[in-house]
Amino acid sequence: MPLDHSVIGIESPPVERSWTSKDTLLYAVGVGAGLDDPLRELAFTTENSHGIGQRVLPTFAVLAAQGGRGRSIGEFDPAMLVHAEQSFELHRPLPPAGTVRVTSKITGMYDKGSGALVTSEAVAVDPGTGDPVVTSRSAVFIRGEGGFGGDRGPRDSWPEPVRAPDHRITCPTRPEQALLYRLSGDRNPLHSDPAFAAKAGFERPILHGLCTYGVTGRALLHTLAESEPSRFVSMSGRFSRPVHPGESLTVSIWRDGDTAQFRTTKADGTVVIDRGRAAVRGAGGPGA
Repeated sequence: MPLDHSVIGIESPPVERSWTSKDTLLYAVGVGAGLDDPLRELAFTTENSHGIGQRVLPTFAVLAAQGGRGRSIGEFDPAMLVHAEQSFELHRPLPPAGTVRVTSKITGMYDKGSGALVTSEAVAVDPGTGDPVVTSRSAVFIRGEGGFGGDRGPRDSWPEPVRAPDHRITCPTRPEQALLYRLSGDRNPLHSDPAFAAKAGFERPILHGLCTYGVTGRALLHTLAESEPSRFVSMSGRFSRPVHPGESLTVSIWRDGDTAQFRTTKADGTVVIDRGRAAVRGAGGPGA
């Protein structure tokens, strides 16, 4: 069965999405908080440290905005699906525990020849006031579902930085990082089951793209916003290569006032998140 293009633009029924203090703590550990120094990120990994209130990593916004489910987009082999792009905008800082009302919709299906790129948008609002909390946009690439003669999709212009990065931060991951991250809700066996990973063409299970995204987001938060989540506005990036649990990730950042471009690479220079952009409130100038 081919992809069902009739679902494009149809908004899902609203659903409530709730999380607890335990969920946000587990997410922080799942994306590597406290790994290199257990005392460095206590605001994100503990709720009862003396004089330190619990805070929430901004990239948890992507999980908070999950939950809206519309009609099926069609039948395909799930082993052929990979996360391709992710962005979010935070309209207010997230509390350690909370509830939002989420709706989502498919915004496009694009023919990339070897596969299809399916884009979607989710909006999370305050259930009491209707005020926006998170806007999340993502894309998945489904191998083997292209060739239907459709639009190839818009081209994203990302000017290549012509100078050395202002910051370069290297973050470790654990060999069991995917087993930790999956406890935040993504139980895709691609990240834990060797047989499923082999079916998808990988020698071993790979790290969740959103875990790599979260590790990158931590580096951006600490570097661009001085670890203050209320200053973090938005983040976007395109996943370009898989990461295996245990590999270190280096985030290169080019600052320009309140905005920045970034790229995440592995130790051998392989780019794993490309075309990255982030925005914060109250940043300094280039290299600040």
